[in-house]
Amino acid sequence: MFSREFPQAGPGTCSVLSADEPLPGTAAHVTGWVCVEFPGAWGRDVLDGSALGAELAGVLADRADAAGVRIMFIRRPGRNDRGLRRRTVLLANSDPGHSWCERLEIGDVSDLLDVDFMRVAGPAPGLGERVDGPVVLVCAHGKRDQCCAVLGRPVAAALAAEFGDAVWECSHTGGHRFAPSTILLPTGVTHGRLTPEESVCAVRAAAGGGVYLPGLRGRSWWGPRGQVAEVAVRQEIVADVNDLTVDEHVPDPVVTHRDGRRWRVTLEQTVLSERPASCGADAKPVRPLVAVEMSELPAGIPAGSF
Repeated sequence: MFSREFPQAGPGTCSVLSADEPLPGTAAHVTGWVCVEFPGAWGRDVLDGSALGAELAGVLADRADAAGVRIMFIRRPGRNDRGLRRRTVLLANSDPGHSWCERLEIGDVSDLLDVDFMRVAGPAPGLGERVDGPVVLVCAHGKRDQCCAVLGRPVAAALAAEFGDAVWECSHTGGHRFAPSTILLPTGVTHGRLTPEESVCAVRAAAGGGVYLPGLRGRSWWGPRGQVAEVAVRQEIVADVNDLTVDEHVPDPVVTHRDGRRWRVTLEQTVLSERPASCGADAKPVRPLVAVEMSELPAGIPAGSF
């Protein structure tokens, strides 16, 4: 077992002040991904115009919103190759029923205008080369929050030493206070607060089709309620990454295993003391959702009957 201790960014930083906040339910709700290699300066937001120019950033933002995908910048750990001639683009969909990831190359970020983002919403479109193993994104977006850079870069370096080109530093993933934060593609499984050694274990588990439970924030395909429910069930049973689906649109989310078993998970909103969501922000109370009860539903009985 590895120690649960992890490097800190320093007293008063958001990751230290939020160390008591539960992780389940904190993954960004993202169903489709467009990750483009951009080794230069990122700015605070990748589509704020500072990196791409206002016109291109605006068009890409509109297309991403229309398709329901998230655009992220990625770069190789430890590299700042401003003379890059070809850029890697990763397209991924996190649907448990048909998750996939494809890799293609473009000459300039403006070439993304030739990529139909709408096709990311469905089955693998064949726009690029299929990626079979897990891809790891490690948030190292220092312009957004210092915790991501200080805590994320050592994790990215350790993972790159183990898994090579499957590892990328990435722009803001959501939740700097949970740094270091990693996302596994194509599944969207998100972890926080893992040491470099634990992060290696998480990727090894993903390579085998499993889910590493320590530090698990949730799967991006679900909203916060679904994420909390799925993590609660995973903590009680053994299930591969795509074994579980969640109905999060009922009063108590229902988690279903592909073998037919179902669990109803009762959630409760709690209140924690004020703390900043990111370094330098005003302190505000946080209200995390937590699972307070889990019960297996009898076979063949509609969940709404209980």
